[in-house]
Amino acid sequence: MSRPDDEGLVKVSVLAKMSGVPAATIKHYVREGLLPEPVRRSRNMAYYDRALVGRIQRIKELQRTRFLPLKVIRTVLDESALENEDETVTATIARVLQQTSESGTPRTRSELIASGIDPEQLQALLQLGVVRPADRYDEETYVGDDVEIMRVLGAARKAGLTEGMLPAEILHDYARCLRALVDAELALFRRGVLRAAQPEDLSALTEAAVTLSERLVVLMRRKLLVPRMRKLAEGAALHTFAPSHAE
Repeated sequence: MSRPDDEGLVKVSVLAKMSGVPAATIKHYVREGLLPEPVRRSRNMAYYDRALVGRIQRIKELQRTRFLPLKVIRTVLDESALENEDETVTATIARVLQQTSESGTPRTRSELIASGIDPEQLQALLQLGVVRPADRYDEETYVGDDVEIMRVLGAARKAGLTEGMLPAEILHDYARCLRALVDAELALFRRGVLRAAQPEDLSALTEAAVTLSERLVVLMRRKLLVPRMRKLAEGAALHTFAPSHAE
């Protein structure tokens, strides 16, 4: 049997040294789906492709310079298939997403619970993968959209929407549908902007496309949702006030 090095495979300690990223962080990237599972020769022996060094360094760089959460980095690197495209595109997408996803004050777990977030609800959100602690803090800390998601759910509870009416698990269905939407958007982006744009215009056009899609999705959802909700309400009213045929 050939040695792992002969096949381009190395232990995580070697990969950590080659990439300059701690082994624990590399394993975390694997758990979060940013890196492929290692090749396992036995229960306690795992080997990684040395070709992952560049990708690992890129992930860390996006965390360090763009302050992006891993879920956004995964979208930029994987779902968009932009890893081998112009670096300008990736940097622009990261910057546009950062403007909306990393704003606001970071909140620790204890601060969120003190503000009224139910610990069980927070745990449910973590299990669903809807929120994740930011990697750059020692203490379990949440930032940007993760904090906003919990704030919105908290406001819903205060408004009288109980767990039975609006369970946290509904976000799992939202995420599933939105992943399909993201796939469609990025496919259109690759076929349209990437193929037609001049290199000098790529950054500006990428920013315009990402910003447009953010707004367009909100508006189209509203146009589709409002009429259907109105019909639902009208149907409920007719049922309520329909004359009874009972003797």
